[in-house]
Amino acid sequence: MSDNNIWSDEWDPGEDWSGGGGRAKALPRGGGLGASVYELGPGNWVPFHYHHGSEELLVVLRGRPTLRTGDGSRELGEGDAVHFPTGPDGVHGLSNETSEPIRYLMASTLVSPEVAEYPDLQQITAQARTGSQTGDRLWLIHHV
Repeated sequence: MSDNNIWSDEWDPGEDWSGGGGRAKALPRGGGLGASVYELGPGNWVPFHYHHGSEELLVVLRGRPTLRTGDGSRELGEGDAVHFPTGPDGVHGLSNETSEPIRYLMASTLVSPEVAEYPDLQQITAQARTGSQTGDRLWLIHHV
């Protein structure tokens, strides 16, 4: 487990949810609100997606990530904050098109169960923090 400092280089072990070369650390969270810090190296990205249950708030801590939304792409700067509502209006993806790592904080409501859609990947995921009939946490990927 990492520490709770957004500037340290202690990172959580585990899967890379960025789509390529990202690092993450979960920050303190409650039952309905959570946040994580992410770092993306040059050329790495977060898949284009949206949530049906959870809102998200992105705050750029370091670097100049490129944000893609339904309105197109734009470069963000340090300190920029962007809100992503639920549903298709909140579709977003993030990439690092620079030569330096970027670091950002993503805060989210923690709705469970949750459904997310990935238009570029033609996938829909369903997940929950509760167990499923398999005995494991619910995590399902449907290819459309």
